[in-house]
Amino acid sequence: MTTTTLKPTLGTLHLWGIAVGLVISGEYFGWSYGWGAAGTLGFLVTTLMVAAMYSCFIFSFTELTTAIPHAGGPFAYSRRAFGPAGGMIAGMATLIEFVFAPPAIAMAIGAYLNVQFPGLDPKLIAVGAYIVFMTLNIVGVSIAATFELVVTVLAVVELLVFMGVVAPGFSFSNFVIDGWAGSNEFGLPAVAGIFAAIPFAIWFFLAIEGAAMAAEEAKDPKRTIPRAYVAGILTLVFLAIGVMVMAGGVGDWKALSGINDPLPQAMKAVVGENSGWLHMLVWIGLFGLVASFHGIILGYSRQFFALARAGYLPPALAKLSRFHTPHRAIIAGGLIGIAAIYSDGLIALQGMSLTAAMITMSVFGAIVMYIMSMLSLFKLRKSEPNLERTFKAPGYPLVPGIALALALVCLAAMIWFNGTIALLFLGLMSIGMVYFLLTGAQRNAVPADALLQP
Repeated sequence: MTTTTLKPTLGTLHLWGIAVGLVISGEYFGWSYGWGAAGTLGFLVTTLMVAAMYSCFIFSFTELTTAIPHAGGPFAYSRRAFGPAGGMIAGMATLIEFVFAPPAIAMAIGAYLNVQFPGLDPKLIAVGAYIVFMTLNIVGVSIAATFELVVTVLAVVELLVFMGVVAPGFSFSNFVIDGWAGSNEFGLPAVAGIFAAIPFAIWFFLAIEGAAMAAEEAKDPKRTIPRAYVAGILTLVFLAIGVMVMAGGVGDWKALSGINDPLPQAMKAVVGENSGWLHMLVWIGLFGLVASFHGIILGYSRQFFALARAGYLPPALAKLSRFHTPHRAIIAGGLIGIAAIYSDGLIALQGMSLTAAMITMSVFGAIVMYIMSMLSLFKLRKSEPNLERTFKAPGYPLVPGIALALALVCLAAMIWFNGTIALLFLGLMSIGMVYFLLTGAQRNAVPADALLQP
């Protein structure tokens, strides 16, 4: 076996664990920033719109994943549909999504532990989390995926426990008061707030598509991936709506807007500061953050690996360790993430918190990738009608069309409300394009990859 071939070791349950685990931290934190823009009812509308987009997207994306089971995921689909430049756009966007999401999650891990240990610096905790979970990912994908499955199951159970414990304190009147505007830090009318809140609704589901990057390591990917994705999106939609509604109805939801630990604070309002339930939520709730953090490290490393193997990044990033994992890619993404954690001065340009800015940057990458993926689906249906498709997007072309249209709406809204972050995102994409233009010979020297060619 060559040094650039990944081993197929993952089954359906592991892939479900990766798909849900990549995302589940979004149910623990980050989404409550959306209340500041739209209020509870406005943000509920945003979330339902985004849930519709993701449901249509995943059912369509699965067609690509099973037809082209490649570690590059969207990079591979766009490369095959639109050639090298298309692959670069999708690959860079995916890389930005997966590299900038972990710093936000790491900071939330720091915030959760800071609840128990106020003397600890959240940033140091975040850096420690990087070191621990980069190491675990380097040790081996089977061990990493099994760990991911265990912590994901625990995180799902904990969210169900949260909903059950706060249910006695839930009041619908609490949830709806000022529900169309709320604190509205942007000073926006209700409709505008709904669109301004889009990045934080996307955070509920961001990175579920990352399971595609484990496709080369999946056993029988044409069967296991569709099962994992369908079960995963159903799990996440239920949890997102349930957690948001229950947390918003236990007291003054404005106190939860714009903080990194909304669930412990919501539970505190019901059971008190010294309750064992609260301490359990803080400790077990860490599993949700850890599941996403750990899973996204797996995702970004495979994207670095796939791009480097295809000549789009320095070839050294495609080398594998003796554990058969892309250790250099894991370390490279970690170094960028740690630098982002300490980039407060730059983030102040947008006038938002570090966590909110990292979420927004990550979402920009995701939305561009979603658009490229749906365009690739339409293009490949025309250019390669005989491509083996063991799973086909239901309701084609309507379902992928809805996903594409909603993704374009989300991108336009995000550019309008997040101009500075949009410019930073464009700058990173431009750096990738410059590297792409300067390294044609490097790509030409790479052995042909059948999955990237028609």
